Amino acid sequence: VQLQASGGGLVQPGGSLRLSCAASGRISSINIMGWYRQAPGKQRDLVGIITKAGTITYADSVKGRFTVSRDNANNTMYLQMNSLKPEDTAVYYCWTFVGRVFWGQGTQVTVSS
Repeated sequence: VQLQASGGGLVQPGGSLRLSCAASGRISSINIMGWYRQAPGKQRDLVGIITKAGTITYADSVKGRFTVSRDNANNTMYLQMNSLKPEDTAVYYCWTFVGRVFWGQGTQVTVSS
């Protein structure tokens, strides 16, 4: 499985960004996908995960602001981020598990005025 994340960038506090994660390879075996993030000097933390059936779990820090969605027909997962805060600044990684963990390459999100 290969994961390609895109859509990061610089945004002002209160702004929005939409990340995409395109999956390729053994995509028929993919059930669960998710987003993690890692801020400088910190561990990589869960943002949200989504099953193929559409069940979603969010980290408390992003509930009500971030939305994970998935287009199974196009093998793409999205992360809509609204009301962004400086503490959301991190490298965002997409993730899946197919026998083992697979990571995308990461995309930088910077929230700053």
